Amino acid sequence: MNATTARSERDLWPELPLAAWQETYATLHLWTQIVGKVRLALAPNINHWWGVPFYVNALGLTTSAIPYAGGNFEVQFDFIHHQLVIRTSNDAILSLALAPRSVADFYRDFMAALASLGIAVKIWKMPVEIPEPVPFDLDTRHAAYDPEYVNRFWRILVSCDEVFKEFRAGFIGKASPVHFFWGSFDLAATRFSGRHAPERQGADSITREAYSHEVISAGFWPGGGDIKGAAFYAYAAPEPAGFAQHPVRPAEAFYHSQLKEFILMYDDVRCALSPRETLLAFLQSTYDAGADLAKWNRKELERNSA
Repeated sequence: MNATTARSERDLWPELPLAAWQETYATLHLWTQIVGKVRLALAPNINHWWGVPFYVNALGLTTSAIPYAGGNFEVQFDFIHHQLVIRTSNDAILSLALAPRSVADFYRDFMAALASLGIAVKIWKMPVEIPEPVPFDLDTRHAAYDPEYVNRFWRILVSCDEVFKEFRAGFIGKASPVHFFWGSFDLAATRFSGRHAPERQGADSITREAYSHEVISAGFWPGGGDIKGAAFYAYAAPEPAGFAQHPVRPAEAFYHSQLKEFILMYDDVRCALSPRETLLAFLQSTYDAGADLAKWNRKELERNSA
């Protein structure tokens, strides 16, 4: 790879310092939960909650088609033109501007837009997977929207989506789509061994369904808590003995004992000579570690496996 090619590849992986867009991130997270809960309320319940995430597309994030009243509708977060667009199979369309506005205002306007299109739906108004949640219709604190950083975030998702799909193509066993979970606000892809996992004692219904079978999962997340920036992660569940100590690539990756995940900071990928090859190395080496230690039947699960 020559220097010109390396520079052009790095252009696909823009800077995303957490501090610069923390408030926008928090607001956008809550907006996506409002839209996501509509999909959750109306779409069929597919295994491991695969019926509720969003998908990366050429404009931003989409719910894909949601069935309703003999037809369907789709909700699109357009991060180029900064609009939320609702389209129905009856050729109706409404849009809301994505701009600084409170979560309460977004909730009110989005639900009113659905009602005006004849879409009647009730959702649980409490956010999930965030500390100190406030009901959507009462949240006037979160109201930031920086279009530059939202666009950067989406462009990173586009690059991640491409690499995750390339990696997924080598696996012929049961595997999830590459999808965006609005609860945890991460892009993820998961592989399955085909075996049931031990029941998680005391787990809630969401966790029990998500981890009913053995998995090795990887994804991208903007960061938070102990992770002070955007990062890639990989984990095995249940975690086999020796996983945390197993060497993985690249050298910058590390095991986080509290999260029980391998972490590779986004900046280490972004600044690499080839972000794509660096990310693929992380995905492959963490999968190799989990699959070998858990004694997955790799010959039956992988394309062109020896």
